[in-house]
Amino acid sequence: MAIYGYARVSTSGQSLEEQVDMLEHNGVDRDNIYSEKYTGTTLDRPVFNELIEILKPHDILVITKLDRFARNTREALNIIEPLLNNKVTIKVLNLGTIEDTPIGKMIMRTLLSVAEMERDLIIERTSAGKKFAKSHNSNFKEGRPKRTIGTHENAIYDYYRDHSVKETIAAFNISKSTLFRIKKQIEEERR
Repeated sequence: MAIYGYARVSTSGQSLEEQVDMLEHNGVDRDNIYSEKYTGTTLDRPVFNELIEILKPHDILVITKLDRFARNTREALNIIEPLLNNKVTIKVLNLGTIEDTPIGKMIMRTLLSVAEMERDLIIERTSAGKKFAKSHNSNFKEGRPKRTIGTHENAIYDYYRDHSVKETIAAFNISKSTLFRIKKQIEEERR
């Protein structure tokens, strides 16, 4: 059995030290603390994924707060359930220990209820926001507003016509989806 810790902050300007100190104070050896500065809005966290891969049955994973672990309760459950099935104990310092025991199962059921409530509240707020916007703005349209095509977007499109997708997104530091949205919009406008 080994004890591991995970610390995460969302931006490079934030410090990991407070979380690392708390993990050490709670029995995690500094060599077993995995930390990264990575936004919670992405599921692809390389250090976290590495840590998940090395956890073995009966290991303990310590985190300071549930929100360092996942963006929302549903995501946390999707991470916690396989770990519990693999007999890994999860210790959330501001919540308690989640393990395959009656108390651990109660915490899981509580988290499931919170996840459902969060989902329902998001749907409710989104629906109310759309309803308000529709009644107060005659120009309201759902979805992402169209990008204004300017010289930068035209330069991206022109470059792309003579280069690969990979070269274009690297040259302009944009995502593939941004490139294709620009391409689609320009081609629609030119028809």
